[in-house]
Amino acid sequence: MARVVGVLGRWARSRLPERRTFKNDLIAGIPGAISSVPDGMASGVLAGVNPVHGLYASFAGPLFGGLQTSTKLMVITTTSAAALAAGSAVADVPEAARSGAIVLLTLIAGLIMVAAALLRLGRYTRFVSHSVMTGFLTGIAVTKFFDVVSNPSGIDWRALVTGVTALLVLVILARTRLALFGSLLALVVPSAVVIGFGWDSVARVSDVGTIPTGLPMPLLPDPGLFSFELLGGALAVAVIVLVQGAGVAESAPNRGGGRSDADVDFSAQGVGNVGAALFGGMPVGGSVGQTALNVSSGARGRWGAVWSGIWMLVILVVFAGVVGKVPMPTLAAVLVVAAVGSIRPREIGVILRTGPTSQIAIVTTFVATLLLPVAAAVGIGVALSLLLQLNREAMDLSVVELVPGDDGTLREQPAPKTLADGQVVVLDVYGSLFYAGARTLQARLPDPAGAVSPEVILRLRGRTTFGATFFSVVRDYTQRLEAAGGRLYLSGIDRAVSDDWDEDRLAGQGLALEVFPATDTIGESTRRAFDAAERRIVRVTARAEG
Repeated sequence: MARVVGVLGRWARSRLPERRTFKNDLIAGIPGAISSVPDGMASGVLAGVNPVHGLYASFAGPLFGGLQTSTKLMVITTTSAAALAAGSAVADVPEAARSGAIVLLTLIAGLIMVAAALLRLGRYTRFVSHSVMTGFLTGIAVTKFFDVVSNPSGIDWRALVTGVTALLVLVILARTRLALFGSLLALVVPSAVVIGFGWDSVARVSDVGTIPTGLPMPLLPDPGLFSFELLGGALAVAVIVLVQGAGVAESAPNRGGGRSDADVDFSAQGVGNVGAALFGGMPVGGSVGQTALNVSSGARGRWGAVWSGIWMLVILVVFAGVVGKVPMPTLAAVLVVAAVGSIRPREIGVILRTGPTSQIAIVTTFVATLLLPVAAAVGIGVALSLLLQLNREAMDLSVVELVPGDDGTLREQPAPKTLADGQVVVLDVYGSLFYAGARTLQARLPDPAGAVSPEVILRLRGRTTFGATFFSVVRDYTQRLEAAGGRLYLSGIDRAVSDDWDEDRLAGQGLALEVFPATDTIGESTRRAFDAAERRIVRVTARAEG
């Protein structure tokens, strides 16, 4: 018990504000909180729910998640991808229950992320390729853009003027020193115009849903709103958030070179979502844009993100009434600019030039995102990533022959297609030997048919595990060599693996071969296998002549 208390105490002390970075983080949190007002409301609109859910998520995500992250400058807040995925999942829920459904979805997604962290699944994010994520995010951006421009806030000319004004403010200020406050001014200026001219026909945020005043209070979501569609949406949100979070960790490395831990970041984003759900928020995740703003604002540690959540809470408590007066067309303008900014032609062009595998990945995921529900598109993207990974492993596998030189060195050359009589061939393998890789190895091993007493040494140094497919391939090749009077030798096998490969197990697998464990001297086990193969050829030749 004392040990647990000690560990918790050290964890708590490591999360306290540092004196040397306190001022930087405190000030850096202000621009983040200000930009979270329009971003949070726009995310709520994008998800088809009351903008207040985005506002509440914008304070709870950074506050609860920011204390957990291993990527210290990561900001966990609303993201367009998560908002669109969540909105797609609750689109068929009756409007009266939609707010409760998205909060419950957020809680489920958070619990899934925490479970992923406990199961240490962080390393598997690397299997979702960059091409797939780019195709998915580009599809989301295009969908978001057309959703906004094809569903304007009414046809009233006043609403059109309001939206265009906000759009101009965003575009013009993006090129000035006021870029950090562009989104805020894009709300303030059009709001002043609408209020000043008395344009009551222009829809306001308060028309979509009430913006409560005062301090938000925690409340458990209604479990009666659970459905399998909601669970599928939560899974999609979790995958999107976790993969995006891994990308944020790469874009914002820790100062001083400390490495990020994907599983800790998984947990942090999960805690951020649980916190957001308890306060009526929508899904949150590592945000590329908000993290970049946090860095550019001078944040030095994790409290830059935490302070942005605290400042956001202050804004909600003090200015809730003002937020309700924001015209809805201004949020449409924020979404349009965000959508256009999310499409990166240069990055897409680079991916399209890298080869057919990347082209298939980005185009397939992009089309799936446009035509299918987000949950289905995410599932296709993940499955496609795994298939492409297996295909790449299979295609990248190569087999070379190692030829001993007069000076004792080994020289590489292409592996022979067939084997010759009494020949000792040393083969080395580059690439994965799991699944399709093992089958590719089977196709690239030299053919022993027609040869007499061929001996083959397969060098496997550095490999610590082997799957059933590999055993099947080795068994088949061993039998083909035996039919020709030859034998297979495995060299460089890890000592722990070779200890398990005793005669009984090899016999049970139907394998008749010799295993030479690796030693500290590179090439020693292969040399021993080579000597054993030559001695066997001598014995076989002597018996044949006798």
